[in-house]
Amino acid sequence: MPAPGATMKTSLKLHRLQRGMKQSDLADLVNVRRETIGRLEQGQYCPSLRLAMDLARVFGTTVEDLFSFDDEYESESE
Repeated sequence: MPAPGATMKTSLKLHRLQRGMKQSDLADLVNVRRETIGRLEQGQYCPSLRLAMDLARVFGTTVEDLFSFDDEYESESE
């Protein structure tokens, strides 16, 4: 579990660009607005579990590969 105030990191934009997709293309695939994808990519919005799973499914990867928290590895090493 992330510490309070931990910053979410995402590789969503990288995955999207590698597939030549626009934000609107991805938004259509997971039934959200383009603005939601933009906010996710900027770390301004934490997705629901359902949305995170839908995004992972689109890219054939895991939720953990798409989203992490900046303190995730620091906590594990303590």
